Amino acid sequence: MKKFALLLTALFLMCVALPCTVMADTLSDIQDRGVLRVGMEPGYMPFEMTDQKGEIIGFDVDMAKRIAKAMGVKLELVSTAWDGIIPALLTNKYDMIMSGMTVTAERNLKIAFANPYIVVGQSILVKKEYADEVKSYKDLNNKKFKVGSKLGTTGEQATKRLIGKANYISFETEQEGVMDLVNGKIDAFVYDLPYMAIANAQKSEGKLIFLDEPFTYEPLAGC
Repeated sequence: MKKFALLLTALFLMCVALPCTVMADTLSDIQDRGVLRVGMEPGYMPFEMTDQKGEIIGFDVDMAKRIAKAMGVKLELVSTAWDGIIPALLTNKYDMIMSGMTVTAERNLKIAFANPYIVVGQSILVKKEYADEVKSYKDLNNKKFKVGSKLGTTGEQATKRLIGKANYISFETEQEGVMDLVNGKIDAFVYDLPYMAIANAQKSEGKLIFLDEPFTYEPLAGC
């Protein structure tokens, strides 16, 4: 058990978005405060989401609880909009991020990631009427299609980079994007595979097809 506690503390050390010379001060602050503050956006099933009681649950929440327990402190989950999640960390609104974040070179210039705990990729939900026409992301690379993804995500980056000829529509949340797709306002939605698998099962209403073969390689990690 002691080895496990040391392992979780080591994970936190790799996650703190500060140079090594000040990590000790950050850990001391957490221990003095008695609280580990973790930032996340609770809309990314199954990693973090809000249950019927309004409580944040999910895989990242479970990991955060283990880290806090290993450090002997309480856990405070800080719900944060995705587009401000890194700036809030850098301005000390919380101590670390655990929110299904993809490791990218651009983000790594600002924050220090731990080792990835899962690898995902971008997948696509498409209107059923295009089942015969759209078999992969390449088939959507046409100006006649309206393709959406979430603002500030690697899904948005992949869509702009690989499906650049399509008309791109940006959404504040993944839920809004899937809803507009179901309602026929866009033709396809690009996002991380784990979320899309759940969205397809719960929200497609028989109107969508799921292209579940990821077309990007994306490791997720805490930071």
